[in-house]
Amino acid sequence: MEPNSPENNNLTNVSGSGNNDLIKESSTAQFGADVIEASANTIVIVDFWASWCGPCKTLTPILETVVNKAGGAVRLVKIDVDKNPDLSAQLRIQSIPTVFAFSNGQPVDAFQGALPESEVQNWIDKLLKQHGGEQEPSPLEEALMAAEEAMNNGDIGGAGALFAQVLNQDAENTNALSGMAKCYLKANKAEKARELIDQLTDEVKSSDEMRAVISAIELAEVGSASANELDSLMKKVSENPSDLQLKYNLAISLYGSGDTEAAIDQLVDIVKSSRDWNDGGAREQLLKIFEALGPTDPIAITGRRKLSSVLFS
Repeated sequence: MEPNSPENNNLTNVSGSGNNDLIKESSTAQFGADVIEASANTIVIVDFWASWCGPCKTLTPILETVVNKAGGAVRLVKIDVDKNPDLSAQLRIQSIPTVFAFSNGQPVDAFQGALPESEVQNWIDKLLKQHGGEQEPSPLEEALMAAEEAMNNGDIGGAGALFAQVLNQDAENTNALSGMAKCYLKANKAEKARELIDQLTDEVKSSDEMRAVISAIELAEVGSASANELDSLMKKVSENPSDLQLKYNLAISLYGSGDTEAAIDQLVDIVKSSRDWNDGGAREQLLKIFEALGPTDPIAITGRRKLSSVLFS
């Protein structure tokens, strides 16, 4: 089954709870329950604002965006200072917007004024490192874990649906983007994976996870074109075992057919015969395969060992 597209899914189907659980309006009467008690389990961000406050209109949407991206690791409570003057006085709110962070019933950090999203994100990341403790996985993290498990079990459609739900909440989540691309590849939809990757910024593409996926896409694009020639190439190589170009073509065809181990063996044989053949093309292709597989993949580990034994023998 082809993985579902991001537009057709919503993370609330996975988490069982919508944004109302993460972001809420509160009051002096509810402050104890919404902030003090709630912060025993999750960091609670409290935004003191007013309808007439221009900077508040800039900051509050940023807070909402960053809290939603955290996927449940933090919560946001909004307090209108005009409607709750006693609470504002108690916390000595002198200007707005003022933002507090509460953990275990106590304020642990605060800032005043409108900050850009990057600074708010850094502030919350710092809070999570310092006060996050051992927390249950967020709904977003649970969805990612479920998607990885589904993909490993061969449920490509289910995995794609879960990755798409995550992307609905966080469109630049690299784990979800790479997972969706992998789903397309496993469904033999390399062109869809390419379309997804081509829309990303250079910054997102530069992550280790995305570089691995890009290598896998490039290999799939080349391999799929030659997979149909596998039988013919195997016969030609058996008749001309010293023809390194034929062996290289066979390796590409084997990879496109899904026989990664055999493809690696052919490329290692080329390096063994001539390290500099085609300007090191066989070694370069090996490194691309290893990158696509990832550093912990058993096939990649064995392949690297074989290549090292040839290079350093």
